[in-house]
Amino acid sequence: MKIANAVFAALVLVPLGLNAQLAGTSQLPPSSGIERHPFIYVGEWDNRNPKAQSIFVVRDGKVTWQYSFPLYLCPFAIQEFSDVTMLPDGNILYASMSGAGIITPEKNLIWQFRCPDKTETHSCQPVGKDTVILALNGEVGKVLIIDTAENTILKEFIVPTASTFAHYQFRRVTMTPGGKSFMVGLLSEKKVIEMDLDGKVIWSCDASSAWSAIRLKNGNTLISGDGEGYTREVNANGETVWEFTQKDAPFKLYNNQTARRLANGNTLISNWVAGNKNIDEWKTSVQAFVVNPDKKVVWALSSWDKPDLGPCTSIQLLDEPTHAD
Repeated sequence: MKIANAVFAALVLVPLGLNAQLAGTSQLPPSSGIERHPFIYVGEWDNRNPKAQSIFVVRDGKVTWQYSFPLYLCPFAIQEFSDVTMLPDGNILYASMSGAGIITPEKNLIWQFRCPDKTETHSCQPVGKDTVILALNGEVGKVLIIDTAENTILKEFIVPTASTFAHYQFRRVTMTPGGKSFMVGLLSEKKVIEMDLDGKVIWSCDASSAWSAIRLKNGNTLISGDGEGYTREVNANGETVWEFTQKDAPFKLYNNQTARRLANGNTLISNWVAGNKNIDEWKTSVQAFVVNPDKKVVWALSSWDKPDLGPCTSIQLLDEPTHAD
């Protein structure tokens, strides 16, 4: 099976020299702010800006690179950035509901996957040189492993979900350390499952609203609880060994869609706010934050003006390796 040819998207370059505004609460740590870390950032469904859904790269508190396209590819096809990774060669891999792609720093779109009719993707992750793993929601939910250099699908797995509603099957798919299995959160089944490369379920645990699940190097699994507002680490028996919830946060938690465990043991968490229809309230919380194992917030980002980064679904700190690196 061949993948559709690329269709180039609109590109926007943001001028340098912008200042960030940190809004929120006095309980945020002194180290909070946009200048603290370089990062790459995306957020889905910023319906304030239907003509510019954007990937941002921020360095020294300034947007140094931006790639945008309209929210609607056509009246019935939505393009909302929901996953992004800066690859070791500096290229950027993304998923955007209607498809996925790889962009060079010069903003050339060098690979693109267009979702077939009545399907969508919210996750595309690197699993090796020129290879990605992609979640493909549809009447039958699937996970694809794709060779981006040859533009071919190497493997296809059917995900065991009873849901035929594409938008409510699963979101993130992540490969486990060692590359012999992958993790998927099943939304209707309220479970996280691990599947091997023969397509068999080899592990599962109960977890409602599991937007993302990442297998850590210690064998535990880090789960993002989306609208339930939790980030949870469970052991091999599915028992909670660490959890961050609203009672631990000095600001309002909305949808915790993704989380990454950093190499230093801290946890980076996104806080997607766009489910709140009162846009004026967005700036009173944070878009992303880092907590240490003792649940102390050690960094928080709230940038809604100069630059306005919009809601956050996924963020990668470029100066902090993760447990997966």
